[in-house]
Amino acid sequence: MRARVKVCGINSEDAFDAAIEAGADWVGFVFFPPSPRFIMPARAAELSARHPAGPPRVGLFVDPTDEAVETALAAVPLDILQLYAEPARAAWLRRRFARPVWRAVGIATRADLPDDAACADALLIEAKAPPEATRPGGNALRFDWSLLARWRAPAPWLLAGGLDPDNVAAAIAASGATAVDVSSGVESAPGVKDPALIRAFIAAARAPLPESVRGG
Repeated sequence: MRARVKVCGINSEDAFDAAIEAGADWVGFVFFPPSPRFIMPARAAELSARHPAGPPRVGLFVDPTDEAVETALAAVPLDILQLYAEPARAAWLRRRFARPVWRAVGIATRADLPDDAACADALLIEAKAPPEATRPGGNALRFDWSLLARWRAPAPWLLAGGLDPDNVAAAIAASGATAVDVSSGVESAPGVKDPALIRAFIAAARAPLPESVRGG
């Protein structure tokens, strides 16, 4: 089975077009102002309209108010809500807006791996943010991917954090991931997506594993 790919933090025409044309399975918009990838809902709507029949749109929110999610949905037809929020809050937003919810979970050790989806439709597994971080995710940090190799996931999941075209094949082999999420790993500068890197990442995620990474 080929790995599925989400390209997150899209905020330009070139990036959006490259992700669509390279066959991304999801495209993501970041509605969190401290992020260098932040986009206003109206701008996300402009980009989304370039390929109305493209892959599902994912909106990333950090502890959002109901009003913030409602404003985004009024502008752009998001298919999925990706949330940095407590499980109860994520469950409420899922009911309130009748959208699937992906909940982000930060990992440092095997003990951090969730054994309960807590009403989420999928989990996004990434490195736990360091104490000094200004964002709960999107910090381009890796963790030990082998921690996931024997994990019995309670829901579908995506691997994220520190992935780029050069390491995504190894990450898939080590973790057993069937879906990956990339943002800073396909940028030429913080918040600036590079179309060539987007294409290279998607190709690398779907290429047959070379002997050097097969089996870990």
